[in-house]
Order: sequence, then structure tokens, then C-alpha cells
Amino acid sequence: MPRTIIENIVIAEYKKQTFFDFCKYTTIRFFEIVYFEEGTGTIKINGKMVNYTSNSVFVFVPDDIYIVNPETPTSTVAIKFLKSFFRNTNTQNDTLPVNDWFRKIEGILNSESHQLREMQFETESDKLHLVSLIKMVSTENLKKQSYDLFIIQNSLSVILHLIARNIQFLNTDRTAKVVESSKIQQIINFIHTNIYNSDLLSTRSLAEEFHMADNYMSEYFKKHTDISLKKYIINYKLKLVETRLKYTDLQFSEIAIELGFTDSSHLNKTFLAYIGITIGAFKAALA
Repeated sequence: MPRTIIENIVIAEYKKQTFFDFCKYTTIRFFEIVYFEEGTGTIKINGKMVNYTSNSVFVFVPDDIYIVNPETPTSTVAIKFLKSFFRNTNTQNDTLPVNDWFRKIEGILNSESHQLREMQFETESDKLHLVSLIKMVSTENLKKQSYDLFIIQNSLSVILHLIARNIQFLNTDRTAKVVESSKIQQIINFIHTNIYNSDLLSTRSLAEEFHMADNYMSEYFKKHTDISLKKYIINYKLKLVETRLKYTDLQFSEIAIELGFTDSSHLNKTFLAYIGITIGAFKAALA
């Protein structure tokens, strides 16, 4: 049964189910990890049918709608981060690495390789580690009053890190098949990983990191992406701005500082120039 230990994070475990009700958290879920411990069947995800088998892992993002249709008795563990977890901070969540978790999840949300199907892993050990941690969280969740919040908190941190790392691996692996070299995707991954550190994203720093001449770095990036390096970085930052406006209650000034803008005025001018609307108007339209 679903249970909330950390406010606005729901952990649900089901054993040998032959039928699953529609999840009541769907409209308020921000991010969800579903591990199928045993069983086979299909999942209807946003109208598309996908098979699941024992020991498979799926991830779902905001606005995903899925229905599980078991063919054999199915046992699952689901970890659901509700949208409200990243809003309306409370005393308990003040001790949690909320911002770090949000950054990892938003990286998954903005990944071009995000697939609404079973997670794929760079190594079998990564999958084994992830499954082990999910089971650990589930075990602690079942302990009623004797659960260890430290174990749950740290397990969730590593779970999100492993998922983000393997999503990034999928980016590189897929791109290597369609472009001359996987280096361009490595550059993109580096930008995404270090988006909060502007010093590492200068043309000179990137050129040093990827062993290129300064003047060739911008040319190489534009050649393989049809967009300038500077514009790509700004566009990605603005994607993250949109994510924060949608799913957090951060002040405009806080968002600006976190993403390397001088102040909220600088952010607003950039947002208007690239998106065509002010951040205030964008936020108001979400209400």
C-alpha cells in the first residue's frame, strides 16, 4: 500500500497483483520510478503499449499517464515525487537535499533521449545497484515506526544519480550511431552536467576540456548542431528556468542567481528575447 514517510514522496509496494487501479497521484506526480520485481504484462503509456518483464525499471515524468495491465501476477515498488515536494518547503524537508534532487530530475526531464519505456543501463552493475537501493527503500518503508530516514534519504540520492547517469549514457550511445563522432554529445553532456558553473562553460574552458583550439570549438559545435555554442547554453538554461517556474515556488531572483544571470532583470530580458514572453507572464499563465 502507498505510504508517505518524507512529506510529498509516496512509496508504494504491491505484491502479486493481477489488477492495478489507476494511480490517484497521476495528476500531482512530478517524477516516478517503478520497479517490476516480478511479473509480465504491458503498460499503456500516453496511449502507447509497452511490454514489461521481471526486474525492469521505468521512469515517468510530469503529465505522463500510464496504466499497468498484468498478464501474470506482478509485484512492484513505486517511488513517487509529488509536485508539491518542490514547493511549500516544510521543516522536515529543510533537512533534505531537495535542490540536488530537483537538479537530477530536471536533467532527466530535459534529456533528448528520455524514453517512455524500460530504462537501459551502461553496465549491469549499475542496474543491480539501482534495484538493490529501491528494495532497501521499500524495506525501510515497511518498518512502520522503526524506519531509518537517513537510509531512505541517501538511497534516494544515489537512485536519482544512477538514473541521471544512465540517461546521459543513452544520449552518448544513441548519438554515436548517427554522427561522425560521439564527441559532440560528450560536449552537450558536459554542458548539461556543469550548467550551474559558468566558468566551465566558457569557450576556452570547453576547448581545453575537449582538446580543441579555442576558435575551432565554436565552429565545431555549430557544424554539428546548427546552433551556436552560446545560444545552445542560453536555450538550455531557459529550459531549466521554465522547469523551475512550473514546479517550484522559487523567487525570480533565486532562479537568476542559481543559473548564472546577473539578477532577475537580466533573466527577464533574456527570457523575453528568447521565449517571447516575460517570466512574470509565463508564471501567471501557469496558474
